[in-house]
Amino acid sequence: MNAIETLSVSAGTQAACSALNVHRSRYYRYRQPKRVHQRASPPLKLSDAERQRVHDVLVSPAFVDQAPATVAANLSDEGLHLCSVRSMYRIFHERNQVRERRRGHQRTHYAKPELVAMAPKQCWSWDITKLKGPATWQYFYLYVILDLFSRYVVGWMVANRANGVQGCESDS
Repeated sequence: MNAIETLSVSAGTQAACSALNVHRSRYYRYRQPKRVHQRASPPLKLSDAERQRVHDVLVSPAFVDQAPATVAANLSDEGLHLCSVRSMYRIFHERNQVRERRRGHQRTHYAKPELVAMAPKQCWSWDITKLKGPATWQYFYLYVILDLFSRYVVGWMVANRANGVQGCESDS
């Protein structure tokens, strides 16, 4: 845009924009000061005291291990409506409390299994590949057994069905 400003002094804005293949409207939009739009606060937004009251109810012993949707349903059964379920989630999000709320529920760390082979024929792996056939909606299934150490194909088979037992070819 600086090049257009420099060229527009001698050649004019229209000629500078067409020479640099930039639309004039884009250039004029770039020159205007950036406007920051402040969103108006929603008219039904909860006050700080109301938000604190909702949070106190959500973390009370009666509801501490329930999801906000369950809390809202239980409160509406009692004839009490504090706010929407989404507002409850917003209140939790403000306080960094969006997490698992059930008592004693902890995720266990799952260690990804790692297979190691130090020599041939110690560890094998397998794969099934679906191959397109000569006709529409016709497939063949290629079963392959691999040696992890050498990465050689130990055995393979092509079948018409995923559970079909047909001729087997082997390289070993």
